[in-house]
Parts: sequence; structure tokens; C-alpha cells
Amino acid sequence: MSTNENDVCAQSHFVGKREDLVQAKRAVRTVDGREIIIIYHSDTFYALDLHCYQKTAGCLRLPLCSDNNISLTDAGGKLEHGDIEDIDKKLCIICPKHKYKITLAEGEGLYKAVVPNQEVRTFKWYSKGIKQRVHKVSEDSGDVFVTLSDTSGFIESDYYYTEQGRKVRNKVDDSSGEDEDDS
Repeated sequence: MSTNENDVCAQSHFVGKREDLVQAKRAVRTVDGREIIIIYHSDTFYALDLHCYQKTAGCLRLPLCSDNNISLTDAGGKLEHGDIEDIDKKLCIICPKHKYKITLAEGEGLYKAVVPNQEVRTFKWYSKGIKQRVHKVSEDSGDVFVTLSDTSGFIESDYYYTEQGRKVRNKVDDSSGEDEDDS
């Protein structure tokens, strides 16, 4: 979500000093048990759920994916290392694991497909709808705050904040731990 000056309320959570977040460009924070990524890009702050909404097919069907030798490596990739690109005039973060395109401002999933009923094969960007939960970012006197989204209804990235989703996410994090930098 875009930055709103002087819009800090009781539900807001301090996530850092503006100058530190601007310099870092990306920061991961845990707010009320929810891991989020704060991104500073083109003079605007954005906040989204950290884990990509993608779930393996096995994780959707099975109580615990690892019980059935299903690879967890595709579940809930972290967006912190994703590239940011302008796609169809929308700023998007690209999931480094799945290459899913997610708009920074709305959390909309985008995909490219052939335009139907055209003689010449042409491609167009289409929306999958809102897939990634976005959160409100505000600033006050050099401090940056995040207010968690109060949008009702289930959004696919919410899965990783359910009991089953946390188990899958922890398994993914544990299995990829040796690849991560401890700095």
C-alpha cells in the first residue's frame, strides 16, 4: 500500500525508521505473529505477506506434505529476494521460487496468456484476483508503521498463517536453512 503521512492509529505497529528502511530497500518484520516484507521502491513504501501465496498441490490435499514424500520446496517462497518489475503499468514483485507476478499495491496475481479468438497469436496480461495480502504503511515524524490488513475473507497468502500452513512453512524454512545467509 502506498504511504500515508500522519495516519498513525492504535492498530499501527512501528517497523523502523524511515531513513533505515529507505536505505535497506527491503525489510522483513513480524507483526502480531505475521511475517511481512516492507519494500521501499520509487519513493513509496509497500507491505505484503512475506510468503508467496503459491502452495504445492500436495499441501492442499494432505495433512502434512512431508509424510508422503512430496517436495516442499515450492511452498510459500519468501518474497524478500524477488525482483521488482513494471508489468502492464503495475509494479510487481516476482516470486524467486515460482516466478509468480504479484502487484505491490493490491496483491493481485498476474499471468500472461494468449488472447482468445485472435488470428495473430498475441499475449496479454490477465488478473488472477487478489492473492497476496497487502498491509497499510504510514509515516509519522521519520517513523514507519504498518497496520495489518483488515480486509475480510480469505486471501491465499493467509494459508501460511493457519495452523497447517505454519507447519508447511516451518518445514520449508527448515529444509532451506542451509542455503540461507546468517548475516
